[in-house]
Amino acid sequence: MRKVIGIGETVLDIIFRDNHPVDAVPGGSAYNALVSLGRVGVPGIFISETGADRVGEMIVSFLEENGIDGSGVRMFKGVKSPLSLAFLNEHNDAEYVFYKDHPNDKLEMTMPEISPDDIVLISSFYAVNPVIRPQMKRVLDHAQQSGAIIYYDVNFRPSHRDEVDELLPNILDNFAYADIVRGSDEDFQVMFSKGDSRQVYKENIMPRCDTFIYTRGAQPIDIFTADGKCRSYEVPSIEGEIVSTIGAGDNFNAGFVYGLIREGITRDMLRQGVNDSQMQHIVDYAMAFSGDCCRSVQNYINGERLGLSV
Repeated sequence: MRKVIGIGETVLDIIFRDNHPVDAVPGGSAYNALVSLGRVGVPGIFISETGADRVGEMIVSFLEENGIDGSGVRMFKGVKSPLSLAFLNEHNDAEYVFYKDHPNDKLEMTMPEISPDDIVLISSFYAVNPVIRPQMKRVLDHAQQSGAIIYYDVNFRPSHRDEVDELLPNILDNFAYADIVRGSDEDFQVMFSKGDSRQVYKENIMPRCDTFIYTRGAQPIDIFTADGKCRSYEVPSIEGEIVSTIGAGDNFNAGFVYGLIREGITRDMLRQGVNDSQMQHIVDYAMAFSGDCCRSVQNYINGERLGLSV
């Protein structure tokens, strides 16, 4: 069976509502996606680092409990595991405060086994962090040579706005490595001061990557593919109460990856252009994962509630 290799940061998300903590859960953009994929039976391995402390032990054991191989997470003595404080507003969107000493980033690892058409998911600042860029490039080179699909979720937070010039070469390099790039309207406003999906695709993505997913919250999603098509998809209303939007984008990624596997989409098929019916099914999974995540204060889907498996 095809597997997913996630590479990204780990954090302990402490979630606040009305300035009172309501939960504390392991998190991180790619981490959240891998946990949700594990809950529907997709095999995966997660590559990262954390502290050799109680929080780090929780982060690794939670992966294993959800069917994801956590052996790729290196635990370093003398390093404190990072924390994220997420303050939910009246719309259940989160404002974040991060506590992490980035110079401690190491990404020491054994190169994972990657097979043709496995999916490698990279995301956020971790994917462009200059401190670990040489190690990240080695993994991406290995993934390309192995025939894997590389999925890059930009997820460029405004807190890094002042670092755009420094990080831009790594961002563009990731576009070139990727078979799929996903980004939000906010990401591209921060990075390029552009808000039009077609302009972003034509000027920044298409010269490097054929498949581009452009999201903008509850507004329609635009997807550009190798066959020259741009398809738009309405975002359905979420059934039930929206408890938290933390992890909504991460779980969109998880659902899209699940759809690729469920529909049997290979790297060669991506490079030719996925047909309308298959893309609709893939997007439906992505929206189902994202919507289900919003029904809980945690960062992942409820696999039993969705009733999906591979």
